[in-house]
Amino acid sequence: MKKLLLHSCCGPCSTQVIDVLKDDYDITIYYYNPNIDTDEEYQHRLSEQKRFCKEIGVKVIEDGFLQQDFYSKIKGLENEKEGGARCSVCFRLRLEKTAQKAKELGFDMFGTTLTVSPHKNSMVINSIGHAVEESENIPFLEGNYKKGDGYKKSIEFSKKYNLYRQNYCGCEFSKKEAIERSERTKI
Repeated sequence: MKKLLLHSCCGPCSTQVIDVLKDDYDITIYYYNPNIDTDEEYQHRLSEQKRFCKEIGVKVIEDGFLQQDFYSKIKGLENEKEGGARCSVCFRLRLEKTAQKAKELGFDMFGTTLTVSPHKNSMVINSIGHAVEESENIPFLEGNYKKGDGYKKSIEFSKKYNLYRQNYCGCEFSKKEAIERSERTKI
């Protein structure tokens, strides 16, 4: 069974992806998310990721909250809309770090849970993953985990495991847009 280092943004997104992949891969979760807006939010998401993975017997590794990685990469893109150039830079940052960590630790391949979200463009993420595969010389596991009601199933898993579900991607910019969306729906 191939060893897969699977980048995860949070526990809820990892649920469905792990369920889909668990029979074919030896999965370890890599929690690398320097985009998260506060240390408190980072730690909350990490603790939920660890709690879920402990319950299902999947190992989690992380390198700490390295927010400066994110801000140095997205400099000049702060005003981009959610899903735009800033997000692509953020995806690449996280996938590059995952690929590098996979190589360092002797994994066979790397992947990500990011494509389970209906708010994320799977074609963009997979394209970035394949570019990283080329530059880092380690196979990328392509996926579109929202297919087949994947996102809906992740919500069901989250309820089953009583996982904290956030309403924004993680960065201060996505949080601001989520608040604005919420305000518009109240009108």
